[in-house]
Amino acid sequence: MTNTRDLIIQLKEVREEKGLSITDIENLIAKNGDYPVSRTSISRVFAEGSEDKTFMYEETIKPIANAVLDVSDVEEGDAPETKGLKYFLQYKKAYISELEQKVEKLEAECVNEKVKYHERLETEREKFQKSIDFLKEQLAYKDKRMDEFMASVKDKDKQLAGLMDHILNCPYRKDDK
Repeated sequence: MTNTRDLIIQLKEVREEKGLSITDIENLIAKNGDYPVSRTSISRVFAEGSEDKTFMYEETIKPIANAVLDVSDVEEGDAPETKGLKYFLQYKKAYISELEQKVEKLEAECVNEKVKYHERLETEREKFQKSIDFLKEQLAYKDKRMDEFMASVKDKDKQLAGLMDHILNCPYRKDDK
């Protein structure tokens, strides 16, 4: 008896045996502190032919089963099917708890991995920024050297023009005329 269909059939039988009303089931769910189930959902679970319908286990079936079957207490007077169902629901509850803990652990590991990844990215970003800053300094130095070179070329041009003018207009030069 491991599927929802069998569970709903068993819930209907136990409800009938105990003579529980929809209101009684609502009160038991609230007393257990389980996920709140609407009156309509409870009515749908106990409606004719509901065992062939689909219900969400955690939000609907589990709270109703906990309330109707009193899953936490397996009594000697319970029918063998009811005992088996209660043990099965206790196992399922424990298994769900275990899976939730694993999910929390995996989420924590994911957060740690994400933090490490961002730290590594930040380190690489800083390294690349240092490389970019170094290259900018190199370009600035190259530009400065180019400006100095151009200034010296202009200086040489002036000196050459001055020398050519001096040679051509020299008073001591003999005219070939």
